Amino acid sequence: MATQQDPHRAAAAFASRDFRRYQLARLLVIIGAEAQAVAVGWQIYQITHRAIDLGYTGLALFLPGILFLLISGHTADRHDRRHIILACYSLQCLCTGTLFYLAWINTKHVSALFVVLFLIGTGRAFSGPASSALLPHLVPKGDFVNAVSWGATIFQMANFVGPALGGVLYTLPLQRWLPASIGTHLVGGAIVYAFMLSCLLGFLVLLASLSVRPGRQEQRAMSAETLLAGFRYVWRKKLLLGVTTLDLFAVLLGGAVALLPIFAEDILHAGPRGLGMLRAAPAFGALAISILLTWRPMKHHAGKRMLFSVALFGAATVVFGLSRNLMLSLAALFVVGAADMVSVIVRSSMLQLATPQGMRGRVSAVNALFIGASNEFGGFESGVTAQWWGAVPAVIVGGAGAMAVTAAWSMLFPSLRKVDRLSENELLGAEQEAATAEPQN
Repeated sequence: MATQQDPHRAAAAFASRDFRRYQLARLLVIIGAEAQAVAVGWQIYQITHRAIDLGYTGLALFLPGILFLLISGHTADRHDRRHIILACYSLQCLCTGTLFYLAWINTKHVSALFVVLFLIGTGRAFSGPASSALLPHLVPKGDFVNAVSWGATIFQMANFVGPALGGVLYTLPLQRWLPASIGTHLVGGAIVYAFMLSCLLGFLVLLASLSVRPGRQEQRAMSAETLLAGFRYVWRKKLLLGVTTLDLFAVLLGGAVALLPIFAEDILHAGPRGLGMLRAAPAFGALAISILLTWRPMKHHAGKRMLFSVALFGAATVVFGLSRNLMLSLAALFVVGAADMVSVIVRSSMLQLATPQGMRGRVSAVNALFIGASNEFGGFESGVTAQWWGAVPAVIVGGAGAMAVTAAWSMLFPSLRKVDRLSENELLGAEQEAATAEPQN
């Protein structure tokens, strides 16, 4: 029988009070953010009916990650990460309040929405590295992989509930029960944004209650050397370079989330609630696999399983692009999310276990750039290609591209295939082997 100190217990990470509170805070804010994403996407597409504008939503969220990449990582290592997160989500409150006002007045100017999204992206650019670097402070070292698995599970729970809830809230007829002076304005996006504000307030209260005080990790002042240290570290660690760039290019090509409003309205004729279901389906798949991996951790062949899952991600994306049936589309997106979750857990574990504590903020900033490029900039890429070729060809070609990238990376980074166990010793050994083999290649 496992004892309380056994690091392999399925719920070991929840023994930490701070971890429990932090994950509850994340659950609240991600549910709200995903609901908000449904409202913003539907609102913009209803105003313009242009695929390129859906792409611009991703671009607006991604650009701050590029502009503030070096500074955000250094900030996460030089200042209290909890304070950084609090400041960023306070900015998020202002942004969501602005979205609420724009929905209240029923604005037809998408440029104002893009400005708000840019500011939300700015907050994410600083909070992402700080959040990733904060996690190892919340649990004992032996419970870290378990914490990553549970963090991914909670993330996907929120990603499943949030979009579906957003679709329901968007269509909620509150005007039937409210005075006309309020009910005529509190419709659609305004309801969703009000919900997001309540989630943000809960997040801020819970985060402020954490007892952890990680303090300053980087003692040196800001300089070109400290700002670029994260890039240099990832470049030297070929295993990390391979795993992060694999996700970057596979999801950049294969992502279809930005185009879901088009599929919901023009192809599947499912409306805003259908859009919520489509956005929730990948999260449901990811949630299922993350729960499985939490209770039955990946013990062997982590690298090969990750490569297979990324190839499966691409194949399921192709099926989604070809589908004209809502249930088949939901099933394909379920597989997309399940396959992607394997990659997320492997990548997150590699990133933190193979990085010194004092470097985690800057390395997390580099990883955040890659994630942002694959998700938000991938949304822009999807919008552009959909504007050129149409939504269906753009998704099919993107899924095929993700499969091609997987095949190429398995040859370019053979150390990825050789990773067996997700442990610090295993990853360091794989990295040394990759460094030894590099001159021969």
